[in-house]
Amino acid sequence: MYLKNLVNTRKQKGWSQEKLAVESGISYNTIIKIERGGIKNPKIETVIKLAKALSVTIDELVE
Repeated sequence: MYLKNLVNTRKQKGWSQEKLAVESGISYNTIIKIERGGIKNPKIETVIKLAKALSVTIDELVE
């Protein structure tokens, strides 16, 4: 599940990668790897945490 809208969604909120890491409980390094495509299929638990932190649906991150 590639999160192609993660970077845009994060930037629309005005959040840094560090802020997203804190708000989601996901490590900063993992955020970087997901955004750069190093992790192409993150665990569903990770996707759920990111979506909740950003107040969007999973579909919005994937579409």
